[in-house]
Amino acid sequence: MKHTTSVLIIGGGVIGCAIAYHLRKLSITVSVLDQGEIGAQASSAAAGLLAPLGSLSGPGPLADLVLASFALFPSLVPELEDISGIHVEYERTGAFRTVRNPKRVSSLQQRMQAWQPLGLEMHWLTGDEARQREPILALDICAAIYAPEESQIKAPQLVKAFAHAATNLGATLHSHTEITGIQHRNSIVTGISTATGETLACDHLIIASGAWAARCSDWLDIPMPVSPQRGQILSLSQPAPPSPSLCHIIFGEAIYLAPKADNTIIVGATKEEVGFDTRITASGIAWLLNTAIKLIPALEHSALQTIWAGLRPKTPDTLPILGVAPNWQNVTLATGHNSIGILLSAITGQTIAELIATGRTPQLIHPFSPTRFSLPP
Repeated sequence: MKHTTSVLIIGGGVIGCAIAYHLRKLSITVSVLDQGEIGAQASSAAAGLLAPLGSLSGPGPLADLVLASFALFPSLVPELEDISGIHVEYERTGAFRTVRNPKRVSSLQQRMQAWQPLGLEMHWLTGDEARQREPILALDICAAIYAPEESQIKAPQLVKAFAHAATNLGATLHSHTEITGIQHRNSIVTGISTATGETLACDHLIIASGAWAARCSDWLDIPMPVSPQRGQILSLSQPAPPSPSLCHIIFGEAIYLAPKADNTIIVGATKEEVGFDTRITASGIAWLLNTAIKLIPALEHSALQTIWAGLRPKTPDTLPILGVAPNWQNVTLATGHNSIGILLSAITGQTIAELIATGRTPQLIHPFSPTRFSLPP
């Protein structure tokens, strides 16, 4: 059987579904294929943090991209919820970045100085001032940066919202579809082949398959240095009274804690180079629990609710890969978002859809071109 679509997207995570949604807003025919369930991999495993500062060292192309995406969510969320009928639990909870060791206070101050040109609201707090706003914090936290604009969302719901909104606007999504190769005429992809013997013709191919993107390298004969990085995560119940509940996102000791609407706290995440292994380990969970209790001692008595793991799409320079594939006229890459795929989904969907519609690469994503890996150093 042979089918035809204008744009074919390989990868049904948050990036692929966001692109499909924005393409349908432009009335472009689009199909999304995924080897598993739509949104079942890293996108559904994510904590849903919309906290730009942690991924940035100061002004630059990545900051421009991240902040542009962050700014889209207040208007994107009600639009998505209206079209999809799915509540994504968007909340501007604010975030604290904390230190427990007095010797690290100066380092945190330097980070704040580097972040100040970005334009987000920030406040320097002593440990006591931080505990006035968040009483559950450990007594040895000696300083914190408070960023009241930082937010969060329920990641699995966001993926579902993009997918349902795209479908409601006319996109076609196919789960459990294994792609075995591409068909092409010289430098133009004409379609793909599936394991069931079907072919799907397309005018444009988009690779948005996250940690699995490198598997497309052989088909396209181009470098696509994306590797999986395992992140183990867990959720705890909020402390029982008389302990207060956690209200803000907390960063510290290389982990984060995010309070959710279901009265749980998500704690994450490990960063492990173990290939495509998504197993949970005792050492990973023990480290998360012990570190969380150092930051919030009341969690020692909280019930462990769930543990899981996801695979981030990691790139050598920790930057996403966005733009036209080298040596191909109609192939676009949108992958390698590392640990900020949820945060970057809004701007990635918008800019890649614009690229397809106009044939021109938006200036905002020029610095993330796939050609940076094919050019000599």
